[in-house]
Amino acid sequence: MPDFVRPRPVFPKRAVVTGGMPYGNKHLHFGHVAMMLRADTLARFLRDRIGSENVVFVSGTDCYGSTITETYRKLKEEGKLTNQSVEDFVYSNYLDQKKTFEDFEIQHNFFGGSAIEPMKTQHEKMSDYFFTTLYETGLVSKHKSLQFYDEKLGVLLNGRQVIGKCPIEGCQSEKGYADECDLGHQYLPMDLINPVSALSGETPKLIEVENWFFDLDKCTDEVRQWIDSIERRSDTANFMVKEIKEFLKKPEIYVKKEYVPKLKTLSLPSHEFVDKNAPSVTLIFDKLSDREQACKILAENYIHYRNGKTLVPFRLTGNTEWGVPCREIDGLKGQTFYCWPESLWAPISLTKAYLISQGKGEDEWKKYWKSADAQVYQVLGEDNISFYGPAQQGIWLHMQGKNAKFPPKDGDFQLTNLVPIKHLLFLNKKASSSGAIKPPMAKEFLNYYTPEQLRMHFLGMNLTNNNVNFMPKPFNPDAKPEELDPVLKEGNLLTNVYNRVLRTVFYSTQKYFGGSIPEKSISPEIKETCKKAILDYERFMYDKKFHQVINCVDVFVRNINKNWVAKVNSCDEEGLKQLTVDTVELIRVANILLHPLAPVGTEKVREYLGFDERSFSWDYIFEDFTFFKTSGQIKTLQEKEDFFKKHPSQLAEQN
Repeated sequence: MPDFVRPRPVFPKRAVVTGGMPYGNKHLHFGHVAMMLRADTLARFLRDRIGSENVVFVSGTDCYGSTITETYRKLKEEGKLTNQSVEDFVYSNYLDQKKTFEDFEIQHNFFGGSAIEPMKTQHEKMSDYFFTTLYETGLVSKHKSLQFYDEKLGVLLNGRQVIGKCPIEGCQSEKGYADECDLGHQYLPMDLINPVSALSGETPKLIEVENWFFDLDKCTDEVRQWIDSIERRSDTANFMVKEIKEFLKKPEIYVKKEYVPKLKTLSLPSHEFVDKNAPSVTLIFDKLSDREQACKILAENYIHYRNGKTLVPFRLTGNTEWGVPCREIDGLKGQTFYCWPESLWAPISLTKAYLISQGKGEDEWKKYWKSADAQVYQVLGEDNISFYGPAQQGIWLHMQGKNAKFPPKDGDFQLTNLVPIKHLLFLNKKASSSGAIKPPMAKEFLNYYTPEQLRMHFLGMNLTNNNVNFMPKPFNPDAKPEELDPVLKEGNLLTNVYNRVLRTVFYSTQKYFGGSIPEKSISPEIKETCKKAILDYERFMYDKKFHQVINCVDVFVRNINKNWVAKVNSCDEEGLKQLTVDTVELIRVANILLHPLAPVGTEKVREYLGFDERSFSWDYIFEDFTFFKTSGQIKTLQEKEDFFKKHPSQLAEQN
């Protein structure tokens, strides 16, 4: 019986890669960069794999929402902003974010801003397209909902202008805002615990306002079909499936058992009463409206409760001035889009703006977002799963019209491939811009590490499955002088091991063969070793398991060095020629595998070996190095010259 051969993964003909859009109220911290590095690495791999002309990597500054206006208000109040408008404030942060990503060698095709041209106009058009299309499905409706109102200042409060405690059972959020917490849980404003106005410090009251909502609670069946279809795929994160399925449960209320006697005297809407071995009993309702009515009755009777996760209507509009304008329909005017829905379709606006800037037509974006042979990959933090999972996929499906079907057919919005990552901790603690522990800004780390060292370290973290601790020695007050810096572990593969074997091969070739790679056939066992590494790496990239990508490359590169060291001293002239040829082939493969991870150094290796740019294309991945030689000569490598640099501060320590 022949050995089972696993089929190679199939990649799309075209791809969009996006990373979460940072808010326009701040500079980037290390978590933003760690997330975007994954998107950049995936985009670089796909450029090599399916052709750079078929890949669009976009992101940008999320310019709208109460988060931005509240930060702007505070800075104005503190006298830190003088003549700047909110537009100026956002634009200055956009420029800083763009520069920081570039400093980390993150290569977007287009980094824009939702309030910054050329994206601004396209984003307003896209927002109107989504709203009017969804409105025609009948799943967009006006809801009178409760909104916080600051009586002292006479203003309605949005988003982060209200601070309280999240009402969702088991939530560990440090802050709950008007209708969502900083971990992404959504709830009704009336359920927020101990709300306080961020503007006045007073307890706000709730008043009725009208907004447009997407009836996400009616999309449960379609969302369940989608998550069931990807649950067992190798590239689906288990924790994401678990999180999304929690939102597909029926509406639930949890009540502590001490209130059960009083609870049994009340007339609540029809529900199932579940009493398990737990501190609380569970009330399960068939309809969200029944749960809302029950919540009202419980509150009136001073019974404390917490809500379970379930799909609730997704707010599309609000009444903040700083936002994308929404057209007037059915007499509801003066509305702007709530920041979350418009940020979901913002990557489409970015794609469209980029393609138009490249001379493409108005509808070119559809080839990337509505084509069955294309795929959109979205790298995001786990806090945003509830938005990019149930909310986005529900909206995408219902852009088909009144009779939405799963799976979508070619020509309809295709559901995206979500690439969520777990939390990146800082010195054993969760750091957050909105939390008690503030993370260092990303650019600070470039004072101690090169971009490639940080790229390798962040990619080596198993954020696919676990929260991971970031422990940079220069920032760790408990680090001992003699301890190794854990951030350098993965980067040492480049600055030590790979540099060493590259220098050795170059110097040897220059010394013994006049700078010309010998003409001999590559050993069959070397070809087989290369093939195995290529196929393993390809599977790990397909699954977006970047820590396994790093491990695969680490083993491969270290074995190149071991093979050279083990054989070089016992070789005669012919043996050295064979060893050199075999090692150059191993280097060719290592270089293409490392290319998405460490782009600058690998480009230099390619140039010095005298290979043309096809050596990074997977169209020719199984050709040997002779296919790519532009001449017989390698470029002369000077003494102590490196392809992968250490940071100057590290060299100073060595000296």
